[in-house]
Amino acid sequence: MSSAVFTTEKINLIRDALSSCTMCGFCKSVCPSFKAINWDTDLSRGRIVMTYGLATGQLKADPSVVQSMYTCTTCADCVRRCPSKVKIVDIIEIARADLVANGYILPKHKAMCENILNYNNPFAEKETVAQVMAKKGYVPHNAPVAYFAGCTATYRATKTADASLSILKKLGVDFTVLPEICCGSVMGRVGWSEEDLVKIYQKNVDEIVKLGVKTLVLSCAGCYRMFKIEYPKHVEVPFEVLHMTEFLAKQDIKLKSLGDVTVTYHDPCHLGRHCGVFDAPRDVIKKFPEVKFKEMKY
Repeated sequence: MSSAVFTTEKINLIRDALSSCTMCGFCKSVCPSFKAINWDTDLSRGRIVMTYGLATGQLKADPSVVQSMYTCTTCADCVRRCPSKVKIVDIIEIARADLVANGYILPKHKAMCENILNYNNPFAEKETVAQVMAKKGYVPHNAPVAYFAGCTATYRATKTADASLSILKKLGVDFTVLPEICCGSVMGRVGWSEEDLVKIYQKNVDEIVKLGVKTLVLSCAGCYRMFKIEYPKHVEVPFEVLHMTEFLAKQDIKLKSLGDVTVTYHDPCHLGRHCGVFDAPRDVIKKFPEVKFKEMKY
């Protein structure tokens, strides 16, 4: 049974994707789930057909459909390889939203989303981001630039937030931290209620606007994708959104030599394929004298 998720607009998007897909199979060469499972139901073209079936009522949801939709990592490498540039990830996330609306949600996904609703973070941490930042000596205040740390950098990969804060401070940037809550990325990826997501979007935007922020800087690629792509679909975002690498690439900074070293860079899926930010990280690396940059083979 299809749900209210399948609006006319979304059904048309799915139909367009299905008609645009030439079934060429180029996505096979890059899809990690297909390489592991080797069935078309776990491949982009198969998932498009299945989503159309769900939308039109020709396919009933069951555990096998759930598996097919959730083995996708949403890395978007299939979009990169697709000659027709079908928005495959968008289609899959619509299907996931329908599955969740019909009660097909994985237990751990449900627990994670409920943590966000109850604690404002997926880890069920009781301290708010603002409280964590206060212990580091940073308190929300009016400033032209704001740093959005995100849940992972606040509660788990804390060195990322510490490094970002340190860089902004050393550059002499007039910035503030935020009374932020989870950006909603993981909820959106698993297909959680759009109604709950929009409330999160609006709350974060309202808090940022209250502080007179003109530029929002983010170090998390997932959070960046939300503010750059997902938020504007539902709420007004009246400030500039920059990834930390974009912000740093614009700065006239001189970096100390690290010596004669060779480095490479791994592009986050959210930042690169989803948002098209490839140059900024490399531009920052090139600011280091003597450093040799070498691209990965893949």
